[in-house]
Amino acid sequence: MHLPTGRMPQETPRLAIVYDTFQHEAPRRLPLLFVTDPRRTVAWREGVAVSAALFVDHVRQVAAQLPATATVNLCENRYAFLVAFCAIVLRGQTNLLPSSRAPQAVDEVIAAHPGCHVLGDLPLDPAPPGYLLMAPLTAAPEPGDFMLPMIDADQVVAIGYTSGSTGAPSANRKTWRSFHASTAGNLRMLQAELGPRFEVVATVPPQHMYGIEMSVLLPMLGDVGIHAGRPFFPADVATALAQVPAPRVLVTTPVHLRALVDSGIALPPLAAMVSATAPLSGELALAAEQRFGAPLLEVFGSTETCVFASRRASGQEEWSLFDGVHLHPQPDGTVVDAPQLERPVALADLVSLHDGGRRFRLRGRHADLLEIAGKRASLADLTRRLLAIPGVRDGVMLQLDDADAIGVRRIAAAVVAPGLDEHTILDALRRAIDPLFLPRPLRLVDALPRNETGKLPRAALLALLQAADEGQPSD
Repeated sequence: MHLPTGRMPQETPRLAIVYDTFQHEAPRRLPLLFVTDPRRTVAWREGVAVSAALFVDHVRQVAAQLPATATVNLCENRYAFLVAFCAIVLRGQTNLLPSSRAPQAVDEVIAAHPGCHVLGDLPLDPAPPGYLLMAPLTAAPEPGDFMLPMIDADQVVAIGYTSGSTGAPSANRKTWRSFHASTAGNLRMLQAELGPRFEVVATVPPQHMYGIEMSVLLPMLGDVGIHAGRPFFPADVATALAQVPAPRVLVTTPVHLRALVDSGIALPPLAAMVSATAPLSGELALAAEQRFGAPLLEVFGSTETCVFASRRASGQEEWSLFDGVHLHPQPDGTVVDAPQLERPVALADLVSLHDGGRRFRLRGRHADLLEIAGKRASLADLTRRLLAIPGVRDGVMLQLDDADAIGVRRIAAAVVAPGLDEHTILDALRRAIDPLFLPRPLRLVDALPRNETGKLPRAALLALLQAADEGQPSD
């Protein structure tokens, strides 16, 4: 690393700053961190609290080591990611956020941003080009006034890439102003359930937009502390939760929730659970609530829009929109208008509005809708019925790219179901769906190629089916 050139953003000595998302005149500059007390806890590192003052000192330390270029933020420790994220912002640069830490995903982002660097908190072998290893975060805050850096509200602070679950990954630019607006919505939703102060433990990677929103940015605007780790196994989740005080929030995915419920492990008392990244069945939501004695909140959004709605997954079919969000249904999707968006964004999700437009129900995605021989179905509903079969632990339905001899693109399924055979699963499906939509082929696999957030990149899924087809009789 080498020392930067140029000026750092301006700073302010004020300790108490009030931010109103809906003020009439949008501010041109926003603080890096909103605090009322520099001693308040921003994060927890191995059970030790990190104050706002120490956090800002760490940010300055890392910023002084960074080159003046956009940087791929690969830090795995959540606190290191947060410090690196803000240090890159303080340098006036952009965090580049690949959809995963897989070398191919990282290489694609590097290729799209010539001259960028890569920053991480762990030695990598092989390391990507331009890799910088972040120095240990050991500095202590200097004595004197606590100074808050100010950031240009319209600075592009992050470019997040989609997972590629419906095609090639796409880039999405986020400004400091837009992140503040989306974080304000998330905070209002969580504080209505939990009160003003809570601690977050998350199983999702910080690079993912859901991970950034729910386990990185919340302390920037609210009285929230985040756990630095990223626990994966149920026992690790229990340990991480025990390292933070109540009230505790577990930010996770349906895949991790299923593992936690099935493990039988006891968790420290939870105030709430939050889930996203994949559809969550009402049965799993209810099982998780009964098992851990806390409400399960499901949030809805995308890399393009950030989170803009939520619901209590165990008993609510309808989603409630956040303040200031409006949906405009279209024949091929839905246009989203939200405070965090510079302009409305079109999503492929089909919705129906209720309660004067403040609630909605999902009706599938335009790309998921199927029509065969005049009959219609959705891949989401077909997958839901597949997962409802006793003994099916995971599975997905998809439509293949190539058409058969009569011009029909066939439906296929990949299923994780130890103890079941393909004929048993197909017999169960015949009782639940129209025979026209039975998957052919249906392949049993050991595991689905889910990424770090539980999503299924289409290319990886097609490769899995192709590999499973080898040696199988033709359908």
